[in-house]
Amino acid sequence: MITLDHCRALDAQDPLRTFKDQFSLPAGVIYLDGNSLGVLPKTTSARVTQVVEQEWGNGLIRSWNSAGWFELPQKVGNKIAKLIGAGPGEVVATDTTSINLYKVLSAAIHIAAADSPQRKIIVSERSNFPTDLYIAQALCKEHGYTLQLIEEHEIAAALNPDVAVLMLTHVNYRTGAMHDMSKLTQAAHAAGILTVWDLAHSAGAVPVDLHSAKADFAVGCGYKYLKAVQVHRHLCGSTPSMRIAFGNPWQAGGGMPRHLNSRPITSPLQGINRYLCGTQPIINMAALDCGLDVYLATEELGGMSALRAKSLALTDLFIALVEERCAGFDIGLATPLNHAQRGSQVCLTREHGAFGAPSGSFAIVP
Repeated sequence: MITLDHCRALDAQDPLRTFKDQFSLPAGVIYLDGNSLGVLPKTTSARVTQVVEQEWGNGLIRSWNSAGWFELPQKVGNKIAKLIGAGPGEVVATDTTSINLYKVLSAAIHIAAADSPQRKIIVSERSNFPTDLYIAQALCKEHGYTLQLIEEHEIAAALNPDVAVLMLTHVNYRTGAMHDMSKLTQAAHAAGILTVWDLAHSAGAVPVDLHSAKADFAVGCGYKYLKAVQVHRHLCGSTPSMRIAFGNPWQAGGGMPRHLNSRPITSPLQGINRYLCGTQPIINMAALDCGLDVYLATEELGGMSALRAKSLALTDLFIALVEERCAGFDIGLATPLNHAQRGSQVCLTREHGAFGAPSGSFAIVP
């Protein structure tokens, strides 16, 4: 039987145990919903206060230069890049996941239309995040494409000469099941298909290597595992060849040169910066920067590899506890047991009704 003493012994042996102290955790709360909204890093409150009271309050408009506000999307993007196997200058933090998906999927459609105009299908999973599917559906209607929704086991067979783009979420938000990004990207490329990956439940949760996988485009978010504020701060990335091939469909302000001249039209920025659009929310960006610093501080202890090992140990333990203590309560496991197919969350099912938090001396946020 798994006991509390057994769990405490595991904590005592954990080289990452001190990092828990860097977060503000409410007393008496067992929080199990970090895959939906991450907990607050202790440094974030002070940083946000500094931005509001000092940089904005005293620095005013000068802070775009003196406090480095102009460079925040790139600064934060470069930190994210270290967690997802991208290089410097290949990721920016900007907008929302949905907006960024619209940008990169638009880019993929335009590239495919130029290279293979006969391809008119975007393939995605039926269980993909609904908002991703709404964006894809809207773009298909706009460009005369068809959105083909399939089950996970049908992906390989669906990669035919009529498909332009394969759009997948790396880790399924409902089940925690994780795709083999390298294998599927390789299969798509072999069939002449571009790939778009959503890393919303991957970045900061599992090791991701976009370079190794040769992924074409990626989007994601920062308010889950990367511990940013709820107002969405998201990442947008693409391979160098894709950035050159097509730019941002919404070019405005942020994707233009920093010092605008008097001409009504100017050339967009080069590289990933052309995916910026308008003025960036500085307070949100500063908050995300704090969460990323906590992640990067783990590098000397193994970084994402060490975090992944701990994640698997925790989810294995949780699954074992459920199997041991909850037999006979109609509780099922939706998350794969195979480590190679599992993200960092455990998803349970119940045939009759939703889960509820028990009353008592502590609170559980499931």
